[in-house]
Amino acid sequence: MKYNQSPILLVLYLLSLVACNNSSNIKSGNSPDSLKKLTVLSKNLFQQTIDGKKTDLYILKNKNNLEASFTNYGARIISLLVPDKEGEFIDVVVGLSSVGQYQASTEPYFGATIGRFGNRIAKGKFTLDEKSYTLFTNNGLNTLHGGKKGFQDVVWDARQIDGHTIEFTYLSKDMEEGYPGNLNVKVIYTLTDDNELKMEYEATTDKKTVINLTNHAFFNLNGEGSGNILNHLVQINADRYTPVDTTLIPSGKLESVEGTPFDFRKPGTIGARIETDNIQLKNGKGYDHNYVLNSTKGGGLNHAATAWGDKSGIVMEVYTLEPGIQLYSGNFMQSKNTFKGGSKDDFRTAFCMETQHFPDSPNQPSFPTTVLMPGGIYKTSSIYTFSVKK
Repeated sequence: MKYNQSPILLVLYLLSLVACNNSSNIKSGNSPDSLKKLTVLSKNLFQQTIDGKKTDLYILKNKNNLEASFTNYGARIISLLVPDKEGEFIDVVVGLSSVGQYQASTEPYFGATIGRFGNRIAKGKFTLDEKSYTLFTNNGLNTLHGGKKGFQDVVWDARQIDGHTIEFTYLSKDMEEGYPGNLNVKVIYTLTDDNELKMEYEATTDKKTVINLTNHAFFNLNGEGSGNILNHLVQINADRYTPVDTTLIPSGKLESVEGTPFDFRKPGTIGARIETDNIQLKNGKGYDHNYVLNSTKGGGLNHAATAWGDKSGIVMEVYTLEPGIQLYSGNFMQSKNTFKGGSKDDFRTAFCMETQHFPDSPNQPSFPTTVLMPGGIYKTSSIYTFSVKK
C-alpha cells in the first residue's frame, strides 16, 4: 500500500483505553451473539424501475471472503461483511433491505454517493464569476448534500468490471438542483485482496461549477444491530477543525483541537466527551464537524483516521486525497427506519467518516477551492482498510 502512514494506532494504548471506558454505564443493547447474524439480501427487492431506469443489486468479493453489496440507486454501499477477532463475519455498514425502503427512508443518505456538493452550503447560495446561483434549501436555511434530489436519489448507470470492481456513472444536467454545467460523474468501488474498500471519483463539466463528492456510509464496527457506537475508539490525524454556527455552517476559522472535546490526535472513545458542556457539541448535537487533516510529506494518500470496534476488534483505517473528514456520531438517528437485519436506526448506533473538501467552501475563499473548470478533471480517492486487533 503506497499511503502516507503515521503511527497513530498504538494497540496497547487502545486496549488500555477500552478497559477504562468499558467501566462506563453505556449500554450496548444487544448480546455478542447478535453480531453473528447476517442478513441475506434479496436481489429482486433491489430490481425496480425509477425515473425510467432499472435498479439492481451488485456484489463484490475478495480472496479473503470479504463481501460488499451495492445498488445503483444512489450508487450506494448496502453492506460490508468483515471478519471479527474470532474470524466470524459481521456486517459493519448499516443499511436497508430494498430499494423501496431507501426511497421511503427518513434518512436518505445511508451508504450513498453524495453530490453535487457534499455537506452544507450556507443559505443555498453561492457566486461564480459574479453570477449568483440559488439552490434548494433542504436543511433549515441551508442546502445539504446536493439539495432536494441529490445524487443519493438518482439511478446511476452501472458496469460491474469484475468480481472486485464496479463502476457507476451519472450525467447531472446543467442547472440540476441549481448547479451550473453538465457534470459527468464516475464513481468506482474496488474491494481489494488487501481488505481495502477503495472509492475513486472523477468528474468533468462544460461550465464552471462547484463539486464536492463523498460517500455517506454509516459504520458500526461491532456489527449492524449491536448497539450504540459510543465505545468505539477513534483517532483523527488533525490539529484543527472548522467550528460551526447553530445551523452547522463554518465560521471560516480553523481552530485548534487542543484542549477541546474535538482532540482525537490520541485515541479516544466517541462517547468519552460527547456530553461535555461545549458550544460546538451543542451546535452539532454531538460530533458533526469537519476536521482539517494534517498533510504529510511524500506522495500517496494521507492517513486520515482510524476507528476500532470495542467488541469485534475490527479496525478501520481511512486514507484520502481530500483535505478534510467529517466525523458524524449519528446524532439525528431517531429509530424511524428498520435496518436489513431487523434492528432500528436508534440514536447513535452508527457513525460516519466522510472524506471531503470543507463545508460551505464556495462561500469561504480561505478554504481549499471546490471550483471545477471546463477542460479540467475532478479526481480524488479514499480508501477504507479493515483488519483485526485482538
